[in-house]
Amino acid sequence: MNIEKTRLQEDKDRIKHWKKWGPYLTERQWGTVREDYSEDGSAWENVTHEDARSKAYRWGEEGLAGVSDYKQKLCMAWAFWNGKDPLIKERLFGLTGNQGNHGEDVKELYYYLDSTPTHSYMKMLYKYPQNEFPYAQLVEENAKRTKLDPEFELIDTGIFDDDAYFDIFMEYAKADHNDLVGRATIHNRGKEDAEIWVMPTIWFRKTWFTGHEPFLPKFSQKSDDKILAYSPKMGNYFFHFEGEPELLFCDNETNRVKLYDIANQKKYLKDAINDYVVHGDDSHLNPNKNGTKAAALYKITIPAGSSKQVTFRMSHKNVATKSQDCEDIINDRIRDADEFYGDLQDHVEDEELRSIQRQAYAGMMWGKQFYYYNVERWLEGDPGRFMPPPERKKGRNHNWRHLQNYDIISMPDKWEYPWYAAWDLAFHCIPLARLDPEFAKKQLLLLLSEWYMHPNGQIPAYEWNFNDVNPPIHAYAVHRVYQIEKKMNGGKGDQVFLERALHKLMLNFTWWVNQKDSEGQNIFEGGFLGLDNVSLFDRSHVDQFGARLEQADATAWMAMFSLNLLRISLDLCEFNKVYQYTATKFLEHFLYIAGAMNNISGKNISMWDDEDNFFYDILHIDDTAPKRMKVRSIVGIIPLFAVEPIKEEMYEHLTAFKERLDFFMKEKPKLASLVSNWIEPGKDKRHLFSLLRGHRMKSLLNKLLDENEFLSEYGIRSVSKYHKDHPYSMKLNGVEHTVSYTPGESDTRMFGGNSNWRGPIWFPINWLIMESLKKFNFYYGGDFPIEYPTGSGKFLTLDIIAKELSKRNIAIFLKDKDGKRPVYGDNEKMQNDPHFKDYMLFYEYFHGDNGSGLGASHQTGWTGLVAEMIHKLYPREEKPIDEAITLFRN
Repeated sequence: MNIEKTRLQEDKDRIKHWKKWGPYLTERQWGTVREDYSEDGSAWENVTHEDARSKAYRWGEEGLAGVSDYKQKLCMAWAFWNGKDPLIKERLFGLTGNQGNHGEDVKELYYYLDSTPTHSYMKMLYKYPQNEFPYAQLVEENAKRTKLDPEFELIDTGIFDDDAYFDIFMEYAKADHNDLVGRATIHNRGKEDAEIWVMPTIWFRKTWFTGHEPFLPKFSQKSDDKILAYSPKMGNYFFHFEGEPELLFCDNETNRVKLYDIANQKKYLKDAINDYVVHGDDSHLNPNKNGTKAAALYKITIPAGSSKQVTFRMSHKNVATKSQDCEDIINDRIRDADEFYGDLQDHVEDEELRSIQRQAYAGMMWGKQFYYYNVERWLEGDPGRFMPPPERKKGRNHNWRHLQNYDIISMPDKWEYPWYAAWDLAFHCIPLARLDPEFAKKQLLLLLSEWYMHPNGQIPAYEWNFNDVNPPIHAYAVHRVYQIEKKMNGGKGDQVFLERALHKLMLNFTWWVNQKDSEGQNIFEGGFLGLDNVSLFDRSHVDQFGARLEQADATAWMAMFSLNLLRISLDLCEFNKVYQYTATKFLEHFLYIAGAMNNISGKNISMWDDEDNFFYDILHIDDTAPKRMKVRSIVGIIPLFAVEPIKEEMYEHLTAFKERLDFFMKEKPKLASLVSNWIEPGKDKRHLFSLLRGHRMKSLLNKLLDENEFLSEYGIRSVSKYHKDHPYSMKLNGVEHTVSYTPGESDTRMFGGNSNWRGPIWFPINWLIMESLKKFNFYYGGDFPIEYPTGSGKFLTLDIIAKELSKRNIAIFLKDKDGKRPVYGDNEKMQNDPHFKDYMLFYEYFHGDNGSGLGASHQTGWTGLVAEMIHKLYPREEKPIDEAITLFRN
């Protein structure tokens, strides 16, 4: 067991709380619902970027490369000033949904480079221009652009063209669980000497105004280079700053005069350090050298092409600190991190793939954030404070009063998505299970806990509207994480985790059955289901047309959900045979859903179209005949995901379950015939439960693997390329609605225009396609070859096709034969500059034709699945695929 794994075990056993300190601050707290106190609920506009430096937050904190304790009481982050900007750089800048031509978007360049699971070592890179940051230009240029134009990014301003910028590498290393070293290494990439002001900053989150903490925490100066942090609940922490900085103190209090033109309650305000550095105004700094916010100010001149460092150390004990001590701690933790990832990646032979995978893991680790949201308190307001507007009590999330979130959660993105999303989180847990299975399991159980899950059984979707519905993949993630850990532990699975999850997942399943099957016919409606603008219209508001939509994807997700719970139940039968009765329940649900998809309401209406050999949604409008919505989208592929190969040995001793199987075969043969024949054993005596029998499966895969339809050079598109020349249109309420193939950014305002499922490549869907193909292969083995690509005359087994698809996804980040990474498109700086080209940005989704990154540029969340794809490409029990890397690059 390497040292980092020992730390994980110590943290699990509560010997040492190694995860107490971590990257738990968001990069953007001000774009959240929680901090919004407007009447109209316009959270993005309620607190501007400029306001953020003067506002003390209620629910959480933000900071550049920020670190805090797990309750976010004591925070630390870095701030910088180039001597030209109108404000110090202590948070990232970006555009709101209304400002960006494709929705909200961060306009900065930064990279998460490394992190261990316990955050014993972390590293991040921020690129800071030496000339004035082009705030106004970014806002004005994006305002001019339309939906048909690309986004205007920071690099497009030319601010980096002459290399007049700083590369700032920020690292943290733990000497012990309460002993942390922070270091910023600043490289001057320019051709001239340059000045920079560096401010490691510490502050307490403002908790004292709620009445829960009678005593204020406080910083106070102990010597010329040392600050004492005292908290009644946390005790003492000492901050030692190397060199001879100027120590500055104020309070984490809102500047009310500036923001609201009302009198300030406090004298020493949150923005005092900014005003002192930028304007020389010390009127709001505390001359007594104490307060709830402090910073060590360094003014540094860095010669061209050189670098300098700023280092500090935080410790529970007042220990003497030397420069060499800090250097040794950082170097030791780097060795530990290399050892941890060396063991994890020992079967990945290509160095470039190892680098991509490690940076993906780093993004997953940095994406952990403290999340605090007490809905009832948010609705009612804090005693003695300004009350929320009355509209709030009937508005967003008002029926989630039970929800009390106060946890470290894996987030999709620390800037654009500083909140959890249910189906994102499920995908996060797959690669997280490789790093820290205990954390992955706790994340999945968290959303199933009483203080998250609604009493009616609904899982909260995301902060903007907990009532929205995400695809029900939580059960899949639970079982997948269980399997990963079981294999890592030599065949020993965590029964308690699986059992706890099953009980809550059954409540969630019942909620779906009761709430999203309006006709009680096992055909489901889920609204947009995370797929945003994939349809002709917003599927969450089909009632605007006086219509009802029966969804192929919602129904298939529920079939998948049924099979997931069936499999979990059978796994638990290893410990308790009573679970064969829940397995029986979900077997029946699965079969009835399969029947309903083929004969809706007993009216011979099928979601399967025999002419197109594809699944479609069914639209019902008043008295008109039901109509198939013939959009060839990922919606029609999702029935592929409802598949589970089960070894005969799992249930041969389960009498009740076997009897029910026999009953359906004898008494309801038509129903049983709709799904893959479970009577005929396949490879290794596996029996197949699937919505797709051989013909339909082959037909679906023919489209999926056709380069003129779904198959791109870089993975599976979300809408078929067929619609490029054949758009699908329908007139509703006298208005023509059209879906065409849009491989890049969205050209519609639906959902704010910041998301596009009309052609781009999305990693979560690609991942589930690969998983499904491998499951089919478990049953068929080599007896079910499929033409790949369609029309090529080349036939491959399903597991090889899954690997080939993963190669296409991975190739987005890998250098091709010309040394170019598709993810960066035609951006010459990011393709060729040695200080850019090897750092990875894991985008939200990718161009359907050229693989360039689109959407949120740091959503390592579900795009972090690339790490698992790389891991699975080289199974430890097999030799690496011959010539795999050559195939990638060619």
